[in-house]
Amino acid sequence: MFSIIDIETTGQRAQQGKITEIAIYVHNGTKVIDSYKTLVNPECHIPYFITKLTGIDNQMVANAPKFFEIAKKVVEITQGTTFVAHNVSFDYKFIQQEYLRLGYEYKRKTMCTVKLSRKYLPGHSSYSLGKLCDDLSIKIDGRHRAGGDALATVKLFEIILQKHVNPSLSGQPVQRKLF
Repeated sequence: MFSIIDIETTGQRAQQGKITEIAIYVHNGTKVIDSYKTLVNPECHIPYFITKLTGIDNQMVANAPKFFEIAKKVVEITQGTTFVAHNVSFDYKFIQQEYLRLGYEYKRKTMCTVKLSRKYLPGHSSYSLGKLCDDLSIKIDGRHRAGGDALATVKLFEIILQKHVNPSLSGQPVQRKLF
């Protein structure tokens, strides 16, 4: 079981930044079986350059739930799953930091679709989500929004899974572990 996750934030550093949006797609290795998506009130100002990138502004999140209000749902939906994200360390560190602020420790096994893409989809000039999705004809409906980027990561993950399950598609030797 996998939780394919994307977040939007107020900045680049987990210790100073806060989450403004989260999307989670629970995948059983074949298809998406559950999902959760919400804006999050970061309880701080969203910088202009972040609003320009994501389209998420202070007014949009003013009445959104605060992280402590969604924390139980995030734990429940990701329980027993591997945390998957494109550049997983970014998303995972932000979520861990949000839990640390609440006095809890959040731990999940992690898997990075950037690393998996380099392994199973060699030869791309860039492994950024946008460029990789362009190369693979994966449409991103809502770039730099948690739902759109997470759903694109789901599609990318499914391509990687197919190449893992059927190594002849990638010319790779058979491997038992995905990563």
